[in-house]
Amino acid sequence: MKTIALAGTFDSKGQEYLYVKELMESLGFNTFTIHTGVFNPVFNPDVSNAEVAAATGEDIQVIAAKRDRAIATAVLAKGMEVLLPKLYEEGKFDGVLSFGGTGGSSIVTAGMRELPIGVPKVMVSTVASGNTEPYVGTSDIIMMPSVVDVAGLNVISTKIFTNAVFAIAGMLNFENKTIEKKKPLIAATMFGLTTPCINQAKDFLEARGYEVLIFHATGVGGRTMENLIANGFIDGVLDITTTEWADELIGGVLKAGPHRLEAASKNQIPQVVSVGAIDMVNFGPFDSVPSKFKGRKFYKHNPTVTLMRTSVEENKQIGEVIAEKLSLAKCYTALLLPLKGLSGLDVEGQPFYGLEEDSMLFDTLRENVDQSKVEMIEINADINSEDFALAAAKTLIELIENKEREN
Repeated sequence: MKTIALAGTFDSKGQEYLYVKELMESLGFNTFTIHTGVFNPVFNPDVSNAEVAAATGEDIQVIAAKRDRAIATAVLAKGMEVLLPKLYEEGKFDGVLSFGGTGGSSIVTAGMRELPIGVPKVMVSTVASGNTEPYVGTSDIIMMPSVVDVAGLNVISTKIFTNAVFAIAGMLNFENKTIEKKKPLIAATMFGLTTPCINQAKDFLEARGYEVLIFHATGVGGRTMENLIANGFIDGVLDITTTEWADELIGGVLKAGPHRLEAASKNQIPQVVSVGAIDMVNFGPFDSVPSKFKGRKFYKHNPTVTLMRTSVEENKQIGEVIAEKLSLAKCYTALLLPLKGLSGLDVEGQPFYGLEEDSMLFDTLRENVDQSKVEMIEINADINSEDFALAAAKTLIELIENKEREN
């Protein structure tokens, strides 16, 4: 019999959680309850809020006495981050369900994000129709709009609660029994303007027995890929599109954070890295571009996306950071440079074609990359050409095979 963890604020929403608990048990599931509220719960949980706070060395009584919502939320969120994966590893539950507003969602999703990918995790939330990135992060949490506030049992809330219970019940009751031969997993980064390259490389790799996972280099895509690499899911990396570093350094909207381009090196995963779409910084609609960039070269990709051409100095800065990140590599790493263009816009006759800008990027990489650790390959073609795509794919296969022979 499967067990569903029910985690939430049993002090302020105790009756709602009791309704859900009884519904889950009527369907034949065991329940495992975790209280994440500050004050006394309406019913006795399996895990108290004191235990959640203690996971971070804090005393819930002290927290409660302060009556500071921000402090309490931060402590309990950190506690769930530590405690929930530990309880899962101990076999206490098979999936987790929660309901809440901004505070309750922040607390429980902090723990959900630490659970392995594939573990059912459903968060019914008042903020599910807005920006869910702070709650979901790089995980596979399912955010479900509560429609009305999670406050009381009524004709709307009970229907939403019931649907959420049925959803997680379905995830736990139905398993894919198909046995598939495991293929080596390749993570690849793609942007609209590097799509031809990745599609050609993907076809080549899959024809040779690899499975390719494509990550859209939009900030969260890069972070998700880094997380999967760090957690041991990936056998090789085709990091062609490193454009997120342009946004990170210059101030665009598709930032992947300061640890982008680290996981493969730190974990000695074979990787082919390139400089795809580093000719551009991403913004929203044209009128959202910061005024400090007035006078720069722009391209309106569509009504909601505005691209800005990176400058010579910015390319120097980006090149230095990529070289710094690649210095973490000990082996199994190649850097491929497409000498005739970094994206579909950076080829002769296109709006972002820039010999001076690209030359600065290439020269900076040549000067700063440790070529005793990183193989640097220069391809006299643009990034979307067949020559470049196949060179990238073949180089990655070679690196993977080298690692296999050495191990």
